[in-house]
Amino acid sequence: MDNAKKIYIFLILVTVVVVCIYAQSIIIPFILAILFWFLIRVIKKLLLKIKYIGKLPRWILTLFSTLVLLGFLVFAGTMISNNIADLSKTLPAYQANVTKMTTAIDQKFNIDIMSQVGDFAKGLNFASLLSSLLSTLTSLFGNTFTVLLYLLFLLLEEPIFPKKLKAMYPDPKKYEHMNDLISKIDHSIGNYIALKTLTSLVTGFVSYFALLFIGIDAPVFWAFLIFILNFIPTIGSLIATLFPAMFAILQFGEFTPGILVLSIVGAIQMIVGNIIEPRLMGNTLNISPLVVFLTLAIWGVIWGISGMLLSVPITVILIIIMSEFPGTQPFAILLSQSGKLNK
Repeated sequence: MDNAKKIYIFLILVTVVVVCIYAQSIIIPFILAILFWFLIRVIKKLLLKIKYIGKLPRWILTLFSTLVLLGFLVFAGTMISNNIADLSKTLPAYQANVTKMTTAIDQKFNIDIMSQVGDFAKGLNFASLLSSLLSTLTSLFGNTFTVLLYLLFLLLEEPIFPKKLKAMYPDPKKYEHMNDLISKIDHSIGNYIALKTLTSLVTGFVSYFALLFIGIDAPVFWAFLIFILNFIPTIGSLIATLFPAMFAILQFGEFTPGILVLSIVGAIQMIVGNIIEPRLMGNTLNISPLVVFLTLAIWGVIWGISGMLLSVPITVILIIIMSEFPGTQPFAILLSQSGKLNK
């Protein structure tokens, strides 16, 4: 019987992986819609605490919260598109600065290998490099209509779900238990997504002013990239710092601006990641560092960069859900950082 269960579990895992690979165009927008839905719920909960606004009907608060989130996304998208257009115009200057830097280094150190590095740099197509970077971001948020459609149905399902739950559990005690359980999971997931989004926004916002002070082209684009990659722990912060630093060197044709970006943006990442975020989130991100890297690798293989961006939120949500059920608590403990579940 035990062997049969192991075979069933293995087959289920294989099926899940295959479905995730071949249905990613459906699953990824749905996951994004769920994340946006939780953010809308967080905004609505904040509105409920306001004296007069909180007395309005729930559907009005839901509509207003949705419009606030969508308005922010449209505004951010417009600003980023404008910055990308400006950045694309400066690519020829970057190309010229590469030649200038490699020639200067070759003349100063008189090393033959620098000519090879120079040929390699000359052959780099920064337009295609930028295009590949943008395609990754647009692939994550590209299917806007599908995400909005999922989000619409989630919002329509939200007021009906309590009635369905009550019909599923006619016994008052069982209904109360399941209702409390779902409320607890909802609070934990919403709290994590809201606080992680807040700390990522703070990191991107402060980094924008730092990049603006240094004089980096398209600071809004780089701040947005820092905001997105901040959802990937450790590796994301490193990549988000290296990208603008590399382009700072290409823009100015010298290493000093790149070092400034590494120092200032890196310091911002350390302060927010090691001081502000732990104080705000506490032990919400109760996930083992080993599990973080494993999930990054697994979801990266399955969904590419999109999977890496979504890997930690997905894993944290799974830990929160599994910790609430006795049968799956051992798995949650195994994935946790401290071996203790947040209560």
